[in-house]
Amino acid sequence: MNEIVIEEILTYGIVGLLILIVIIIYLRKKSNASKIVEQKIAIAKEEGLHEPVSLHPVIDIGGCIQTGACIAACPEKDILGIVRGKATTINASQCIGHGACFHACPTEAISLCIGTEKRGVELPHVSQNFESNMPGISIAGELGGMGLIRNAVEQGKQASEYIAKNISKNHNADYDLLVVGAGPAGISATLNAKKNKLKVICLEQDSLGGTVYTFPRSKIVMTAPMDLPLYGKVRLRETSKGELLKIWTAAIEKNNIEVAEKSKVESIDAKDNYFVVGTKEGKTYSAKHVLLAIGRRGTPRKLNVVGEESEKVAYKLLEPEDISGKDIIVVGGGDSAIESAMLLMDNNNVSISYRKDAFARLKPRNREKIHASMEQEKLKVLFNTNVAEIEKEYVTLISSKGNSSKRIKNDLVFIFAGGELPSVFLNKIGLQITKKYGEAVLKH
Repeated sequence: MNEIVIEEILTYGIVGLLILIVIIIYLRKKSNASKIVEQKIAIAKEEGLHEPVSLHPVIDIGGCIQTGACIAACPEKDILGIVRGKATTINASQCIGHGACFHACPTEAISLCIGTEKRGVELPHVSQNFESNMPGISIAGELGGMGLIRNAVEQGKQASEYIAKNISKNHNADYDLLVVGAGPAGISATLNAKKNKLKVICLEQDSLGGTVYTFPRSKIVMTAPMDLPLYGKVRLRETSKGELLKIWTAAIEKNNIEVAEKSKVESIDAKDNYFVVGTKEGKTYSAKHVLLAIGRRGTPRKLNVVGEESEKVAYKLLEPEDISGKDIIVVGGGDSAIESAMLLMDNNNVSISYRKDAFARLKPRNREKIHASMEQEKLKVLFNTNVAEIEKEYVTLISSKGNSSKRIKNDLVFIFAGGELPSVFLNKIGLQITKKYGEAVLKH
């Protein structure tokens, strides 16, 4: 009997010891992982990548149970990590706001916010029903803070749905709804309006797809499925710009949607019980309700240098595969500039002119690729330089300190200096612009 008891004690003791060993190994592993994340955060702070610049996740520490689902769901690298048992942001400035972490969190402990307590982001006033401070004018998509494709598509659909349910058909306008911008939010809103039997037209200052149209052809622009009105589920996990534009074009053609490209809206004036919308091209449209689905950056920011009006200057790269054997200057140090330069470098002589002494706020993958390209001498990076003059066959660069200059052979110039919030246009039509300091755009 005693032998049985002793045997049981030994058995349970061994099992208990094994369990203890497993727990110790687990805790040590978690501790090491936490230290690695802390090191990454320290590096991100040094490189200026820790503070968010736009839409980003904010974690409710009290609700986080450290499943790691948010980290696994994020298609970007090192945006989120776990420190001492709780999720936290690492390279918050690299977040592109797709919201995968928001949807993956099992305890709904994540909100998507715009701006921080220290850094505000200027956005028009938008209510929970996407209405601006001007009755009859709504806002959806990037202008309202929701820039990523799947979320913008959903927001455009929701805004259009609310308009359809509340719009009065008792008016003398040509259209029930006029959508400004044929990007993700605008296309979705227009399709949903058609679905709700509204008479709708969409005006786009450039081409179908809006900002997406300006992406290089091979750029991946969607990282999660989306539900497009009158089309259904787009279940591709990843898709290129070309594939996405084909889907949108098919949906628009199938449903006889009216989209007026090359129509830049310059005025929106209230008249009686509707709005009169004027374009740069001299056309006017009337609509009971207007939905703004334009980008925050508006028109590209220019350098304002001699020769910038030249035909060889562009502010977007559309078909990189069609360009070869050229001497090219890419101006800028952001992701768009870096991605474009790398798409061009294999078949051309490419140089990057950047006004600072190092790249900052690049996506980790872009940073790795550009440094590798520099080491392999696939392109030249001219730090601390600004474009001073653009000539037919040359470009003159000056030092950021203004103490030296160089004139280099050149065929094409691509400028990626960002863009500006269309404040003048928004103020002209009476929209209220406010700064958001950490305000939740998407929350449970």
